Amino acid sequence: MYRQNQALLDLFGPEVAMIGCELLGVEFTQNGNGSILRVYIEKEGGIDVDDCVAVSHQLTGVLEVEDPISGQYNLEVSSPGLDRPLFTLEHYKQFVGEIIKIKLFEKYNGRKNFIGVLNAVHDEEVEIGCEEERYSVPFRLIERARLVPQF
Repeated sequence: MYRQNQALLDLFGPEVAMIGCELLGVEFTQNGNGSILRVYIEKEGGIDVDDCVAVSHQLTGVLEVEDPISGQYNLEVSSPGLDRPLFTLEHYKQFVGEIIKIKLFEKYNGRKNFIGVLNAVHDEEVEIGCEEERYSVPFRLIERARLVPQF
């Protein structure tokens, strides 16, 4: 799970819904080349470029008025794609049986990175099977997680 700013989710959710899409999550990354505010949206039947443009215009207006983020950044609006990020426990539950990649904030059982089958979701833990082992990873330790596309 990308640590999301709840204030941004609360601010963007209704705006994205007005356009007929669902807000899946947001991620804010800072690096030397500039910061990126990435907003993931979805709708039944799929997202197209027009949806991304409409949501981008809507959120640009909200960001200009509310100014919730200091400094400069680029706004990107995207579908989740094949390597879909998982933000909430509900997202994890939807993809039990799929292969996922998890990065943790800190080491757990001697490791920060896991790639394997998402076996189950229990309360506040995600169970992943990798390298002949099963790990129950506390949800609070997950920095980010994505599906691993299978071709």
